[in-house]
Amino acid sequence: MTTNSYFDKFNLSKDLMSVLKGCRSVCFPETKEELEELCYGPSHSDRYDVTYLVPGIGTVKEVDVTRCKNGPVVNFMEDYMRKRDPDCMRIGDDLPTDKPRFKDVYGYDFQELRMETYEWLRTQQLIVLPFHAGGRYYGYDSLMICPQNAAFFALSLANMQGFVSVDEIRKGFTPRSIIYVAPPFRHTKFNGKQVVVHCRSEKLHEVFSFNLYPGPSAKKGVFSILLDIGEHEGWITNHASAAMIETPYENEVVFMHEGASGGGKSEMLEEIERESDGRILLGFHTVSQENYYLAVNETCKIHPIADDMVLAHKDFGHNDGHLMIVDAEEGWFLRMDGDVSYGRNPEYERIAVDPSEPIEFFSMDGVPGSTCLPWEHYIESNGKPCANPRMILPRYMVKNIVPADQPIEVNVRSFGVRMPPSTLANPNYGVMGMLQIVPISIAWIWRLIAPRGFKNPSIADSGNALKGEGVGSYWPFCTGKKVTQANMLLHQLLDCPNTLNVLIPNQHIGAYRVGFMGEWLSREYLARRIGQVRMRHLVPAGNPIFGYSLDEMKIDGQYVRQTFLRPELQSKLGREGYDKGAKILTDFFKAELPQFMTDELDPLGRQIIQLVLDDAPLEEYLKLTPMDNVK
Repeated sequence: MTTNSYFDKFNLSKDLMSVLKGCRSVCFPETKEELEELCYGPSHSDRYDVTYLVPGIGTVKEVDVTRCKNGPVVNFMEDYMRKRDPDCMRIGDDLPTDKPRFKDVYGYDFQELRMETYEWLRTQQLIVLPFHAGGRYYGYDSLMICPQNAAFFALSLANMQGFVSVDEIRKGFTPRSIIYVAPPFRHTKFNGKQVVVHCRSEKLHEVFSFNLYPGPSAKKGVFSILLDIGEHEGWITNHASAAMIETPYENEVVFMHEGASGGGKSEMLEEIERESDGRILLGFHTVSQENYYLAVNETCKIHPIADDMVLAHKDFGHNDGHLMIVDAEEGWFLRMDGDVSYGRNPEYERIAVDPSEPIEFFSMDGVPGSTCLPWEHYIESNGKPCANPRMILPRYMVKNIVPADQPIEVNVRSFGVRMPPSTLANPNYGVMGMLQIVPISIAWIWRLIAPRGFKNPSIADSGNALKGEGVGSYWPFCTGKKVTQANMLLHQLLDCPNTLNVLIPNQHIGAYRVGFMGEWLSREYLARRIGQVRMRHLVPAGNPIFGYSLDEMKIDGQYVRQTFLRPELQSKLGREGYDKGAKILTDFFKAELPQFMTDELDPLGRQIIQLVLDDAPLEEYLKLTPMDNVK
């Protein structure tokens, strides 16, 4: 509703209130349906162009929004704008940080641009949208302000964090965070690049989004807000998915799967892919061209908990040495690049094609009046489908979803890494076995670096080289200091000694191409064993940073080939190729870890890192953090 009658509900700064009262108009959406209709412009068009008058350039079309039967389809005009730029965060305040400060990068104080942003907003018709950062049950009062012609952006935030009607909020609403959206500054100030500036204070975290792709702002910007609040209050929002897995014997095991973007978080919530005859393709040998299959008759039932952001608030405590978590989102920003044809992801396809309410699509082929099909992706300038198509799925639509109103304990904490093919002829770092069991010390080391790995589909500069996403894999979204988060993450792990910590590769295991099958089968294996392994089934891995390997894996009466569990046994890799690949990883770790060796690092953390630098054997890690939960 476009009105000024709601102003007295908000407790805002004088400068911001002056902007809102002085702009052309302010719309406070009272319903989600009203917000969705705004996406199609003042004429309620079937296709609406989002344009801005940019000084020195003229009218720039940023986005077109298409009205489809199942919801708005959003497409950016530039290929670059369809992925999150990993180097888009700037810090506009003077609080402690390891991230680039705005003043250092651009040579002037951000307060100057803040006032320019306010003046630009004053010339616009605006949407003001309240929301709860972190979800409706445990989230923090927050606000978003954007131009009305970018209503699709406001809708994306409402879909991911939950729509809050202005009628629901009480007088005195004081936001703990505010997101501002000002697209033209991408061109006038930042040479067309994605830039998101964070300004922190003790009681307010402000996010200035100078681009319209919601990834670094409406999505990860909220993540940044929660990490900043948690840094003040002593808790973490983990970069993870989570699911309760119900076995055929009705046992329940909760998995929390972490990793850099592309590390298999969304896939942890997916059913195992089957061939047309019902078999499971375990792997394809990239040299011999052979396929290896399993026939698993009955698989576990998946009860999703969270897709990407897991709130582990200090108020939840720890249940018998287990982490307690809830989903930090009301809707999931799902990457659909793997859905390339009908039937590849039946559950999400069913929801997308016939949703109970309109959902929002990004980088997909939208035809006015038609049904947007999630396997038909936008064709980019190179003639290939976009590698990062997305849809925002309200969590309540997900089958068997676990309600987010009560914390739930984690039994297995896994970490996923994208791995390249690796052979003796072409050795590379993809030498991790299908399931590696690790002590807390090694689990922490992997989370300090969080290798982004092989062909990440979510990041604009992704290649095949190893890159560290850093500290829990949520470091790209942090605004503070690495060592602070490193200490917090170490103590979060130490406080949960009864959780099993594992590593899981995806894409390749040595010479085998496995996609995410290793993750799905490891989930089946551990769930059927109630999240427990026995020491008698473990053998020290060929490299200490992999902890232990399994000597056997039996699922539904069938054994997985040992060459998937211990890649050094592969004839096309062997111990020589394995060692060369492992050395690539350990050398990378040794190059990345010294940055944490400061006086601020927890003494135990210093000891753990020193073990890596000294090529210490697995036994030394176990002395620091024993695996008492493995008998």
